[in-house]
Amino acid sequence: MAFPTAARFVIIGAGIHGLSTALHLARGLKAAGKGSGSDILVIDKGGIAAGASGIACGVVRNNYFQPAMRELMAHSVDLWEADREALHYNPVGYMQISPEAMHADVASIYAEQKAIGYESVFVEGEADSMRYMRGLFDDWQAKGITSVLHEKRGGFAHNAAAIYGLAGMAEAEGVRILTGPTVTGFESGHNSEAITAVETDRGRIECGEVVVAVGPWVRDLWSMLDLPKAITVVDRDGVRHEDVPMWRFWQLEEGVLRVPVDLLATNDGGRPPVLHVDSDAPLTSDVDGSLITEEMWGIYYKPDPHFGGVQGGASPYAVEGDVDAVVLDPYGPASPVFVSSPEFAHMWASALAHCHKRFAGKAHLYCREPSGGLGCFTPDSFPVFDRFRQNVTVIADSNHGYKMIGVGQLVAREILGEASALLSPFRFARFATGDLHPVSHSPFPWS
Repeated sequence: MAFPTAARFVIIGAGIHGLSTALHLARGLKAAGKGSGSDILVIDKGGIAAGASGIACGVVRNNYFQPAMRELMAHSVDLWEADREALHYNPVGYMQISPEAMHADVASIYAEQKAIGYESVFVEGEADSMRYMRGLFDDWQAKGITSVLHEKRGGFAHNAAAIYGLAGMAEAEGVRILTGPTVTGFESGHNSEAITAVETDRGRIECGEVVVAVGPWVRDLWSMLDLPKAITVVDRDGVRHEDVPMWRFWQLEEGVLRVPVDLLATNDGGRPPVLHVDSDAPLTSDVDGSLITEEMWGIYYKPDPHFGGVQGGASPYAVEGDVDAVVLDPYGPASPVFVSSPEFAHMWASALAHCHKRFAGKAHLYCREPSGGLGCFTPDSFPVFDRFRQNVTVIADSNHGYKMIGVGQLVAREILGEASALLSPFRFARFATGDLHPVSHSPFPWS
């Protein structure tokens, strides 16, 4: 492809959000008789799935304490199911397994899932929870579990394969995907804040609309758009907090245990749902019996042949220091600094053994290759989907991205003039008005 000097729509980022937006925008333009995919250019400095979307665990779930997140995820699950084969989606379900400290939170999630018609089963009480789990896994042994929320929908997708599938669908609509150019800035018009061109290291691209969908690199594009690095946040109690950094980074802790994929089969030999366990029971080492933590901990895991074993993760750790000093490239496993910690491997393997007897003595099978990646989070750890500079839509997913394939469809509709009630709770203005999302008791910052 010759380097384009102009495009009606320029979408920056060839991950889950950029490609989903491109696909649905192309379809919307065609349906309305207002254009086609040939009006859309997607650019990415690396390649398709080169960022967070390419290394994601791929979990698709509805399990959120926040009603707005739950409704948005139900919409996204519909899209995963609609193109199951092209997106390499595995609808195995999802389980939230929790201690008493989270019982009320999870009960409210179940009640609201019922209200929106999202199929799930809720089990309460320690004895009944143990009975339910042993009905699936006869070696289940986690202590102190008092509730199980089993979502019958949801599951996981094979990470990069799904993104390439999405890219193929977009290209079939005429969308152009150009990899290699790095965005270096934006050009605006005279007496207007609107962006008239995207500047790259390979040349200038005139544009009418811009979509920024760059995952953890949003910090840099946000700065190029002259948007604020620090903001005022009014919390849910009405207290004002001044000069709050707009962005912060967390290192995602994920890895693989090199065991046969069918080691985690259910009692009937079937594929298990994605499992998420939060616990306040003391966690001891499966290697030497030492105490790892007495604080609340959490893990998630699933068998995945694309990863070559059982793959999953645990709570991330905060990256301390100046947010502007965090070096994003090279990203993910190629990073010399930001990869999963040695402590994670010990903790995660021990937690698996805490939950299932079948994992006892298997910590040495943990894959020692670098894994994980950086997530860029907003002040309240939830996404910002909003319009800035008159013609720029920013998709800042706050590390919720992969599962939210439906965001691109809703953004595309908004670009074409249809306001979205599902995106409304995620506007930037919420930080100033105090309309923040409720916070759960989960040890994960995104739940």
